[in-house]
Amino acid sequence: MPGPNTLTFTDADFDAEVLSSDQPVLVDFWAIWCGPCRQMAPVVDSLAEKYAGRVKVGKLDVDHNPASAQRFNVRGIPTLLLFKDGRPVDQIVGALPEGAVATRIDRHVA
Repeated sequence: MPGPNTLTFTDADFDAEVLSSDQPVLVDFWAIWCGPCRQMAPVVDSLAEKYAGRVKVGKLDVDHNPASAQRFNVRGIPTLLLFKDGRPVDQIVGALPEGAVATRIDRHVA
Protein backbone atom coordinates (compact mmCIF):
# COMPACT_ATOMS: atom_id res chain seq x y z
CA MET A 1 0.00 0.00 0.00
CA PRO A 2 1.59 3.29 -1.09
CA GLY A 3 2.06 6.14 1.35
CA PRO A 4 -0.33 9.11 1.41
CA ASN A 5 1.82 11.19 -0.96
CA THR A 6 2.69 8.34 -3.33
CA LEU A 7 0.54 8.23 -6.46
CA THR A 8 -0.43 5.18 -8.49
CA PHE A 9 0.09 5.45 -12.24
CA THR A 10 -1.45 3.24 -14.95
CA ASP A 11 -1.02 2.82 -18.68
CA ALA A 12 -4.35 4.63 -19.11
CA ASP A 13 -3.31 7.78 -17.22
CA PHE A 14 0.45 7.78 -17.86
CA ASP A 15 0.48 10.48 -20.54
CA ALA A 16 -1.79 12.81 -18.57
CA GLU A 17 -0.24 12.25 -15.13
CA VAL A 18 3.43 11.88 -16.08
CA LEU A 19 4.24 13.21 -19.54
CA SER A 20 1.94 16.24 -19.35
CA SER A 21 2.82 17.13 -15.76
CA ASP A 22 3.97 20.68 -15.10
CA GLN A 23 6.38 19.40 -12.45
CA PRO A 24 8.99 16.64 -12.51
CA VAL A 25 7.65 13.11 -11.95
CA LEU A 26 9.47 10.16 -10.40
CA VAL A 27 7.97 6.83 -11.50
CA ASP A 28 8.80 3.60 -9.69
CA PHE A 29 8.30 0.68 -12.10
CA TRP A 30 7.73 -2.32 -9.82
CA ALA A 31 5.92 -5.64 -9.28
CA ILE A 32 4.52 -7.29 -6.15
CA TRP A 33 6.71 -10.40 -6.54
CA CYS A 34 9.96 -8.38 -6.74
CA GLY A 35 11.98 -8.40 -3.50
CA PRO A 36 14.13 -5.35 -4.30
CA CYS A 37 10.93 -3.50 -5.28
CA ARG A 38 9.52 -4.16 -1.82
CA GLN A 39 12.79 -2.84 -0.34
CA MET A 40 12.39 0.37 -2.34
CA ALA A 41 8.74 0.95 -1.34
CA PRO A 42 9.51 2.84 1.91
CA VAL A 43 12.21 4.84 0.10
CA VAL A 44 9.73 5.88 -2.61
CA ASP A 45 7.12 6.79 0.03
CA SER A 46 9.68 8.86 1.94
CA LEU A 47 10.75 10.66 -1.25
CA ALA A 48 7.09 11.39 -2.05
CA GLU A 49 6.78 13.09 1.34
CA LYS A 50 10.12 14.91 1.07
CA TYR A 51 9.42 16.31 -2.40
CA ALA A 52 5.66 16.95 -1.97
CA GLY A 53 4.67 20.00 -4.00
CA ARG A 54 7.89 19.93 -6.06
CA VAL A 55 7.97 16.43 -7.59
CA LYS A 56 5.13 14.02 -8.26
CA VAL A 57 6.15 10.58 -7.03
CA GLY A 58 4.28 7.44 -7.96
CA LYS A 59 4.39 3.74 -8.69
CA LEU A 60 3.47 1.77 -11.79
CA ASP A 61 2.89 -1.99 -11.47
CA VAL A 62 4.53 -3.47 -14.58
CA ASP A 63 2.45 -6.68 -14.41
CA HIS A 64 -0.81 -4.74 -14.70
CA ASN A 65 0.54 -1.93 -16.90
CA PRO A 66 3.07 -3.44 -19.31
CA ALA A 67 2.67 -0.86 -22.10
CA SER A 68 4.35 1.98 -20.20
CA ALA A 69 7.22 -0.27 -19.11
CA GLN A 70 7.75 -1.42 -22.70
CA ARG A 71 7.46 2.11 -24.04
CA PHE A 72 10.39 3.26 -21.88
CA ASN A 73 12.46 0.07 -22.24
CA VAL A 74 12.17 -0.96 -18.61
CA ARG A 75 13.99 -4.30 -18.64
CA GLY A 76 14.66 -4.81 -14.94
CA ILE A 77 12.82 -3.80 -11.81
CA PRO A 78 12.83 -1.81 -9.73
CA THR A 79 13.50 0.96 -12.21
CA LEU A 80 13.00 4.57 -11.23
CA LEU A 81 12.56 7.02 -14.09
CA LEU A 82 12.56 10.76 -13.50
CA PHE A 83 10.56 12.68 -16.09
CA LYS A 84 10.86 16.41 -16.69
CA ASP A 85 9.01 18.33 -19.39
CA GLY A 86 7.50 15.09 -20.68
CA ARG A 87 10.69 13.12 -21.17
CA PRO A 88 12.92 10.89 -19.06
CA VAL A 89 15.96 12.74 -17.70
CA ASP A 90 17.36 10.12 -15.29
CA GLN A 91 17.09 6.39 -14.68
CA ILE A 92 17.98 4.26 -11.68
CA VAL A 93 17.86 0.47 -11.94
CA GLY A 94 17.95 -1.56 -8.75
CA ALA A 95 17.56 -0.74 -5.09
CA LEU A 96 19.50 2.28 -3.79
CA PRO A 97 19.46 4.12 -0.47
CA GLU A 98 17.16 7.13 -0.20
CA GLY A 99 20.06 9.60 -0.11
CA ALA A 100 21.45 8.31 -3.40
CA VAL A 101 18.07 8.64 -5.10
CA ALA A 102 17.51 12.12 -3.61
CA THR A 103 20.90 13.25 -4.96
CA ARG A 104 19.85 12.18 -8.45
CA ILE A 105 16.50 13.98 -8.13
CA ASP A 106 18.16 17.14 -6.85
CA ARG A 107 20.19 17.39 -10.07
CA HIS A 108 16.96 18.08 -11.94
CA VAL A 109 14.83 19.91 -9.38
CA ALA A 110 15.33 23.52 -8.34
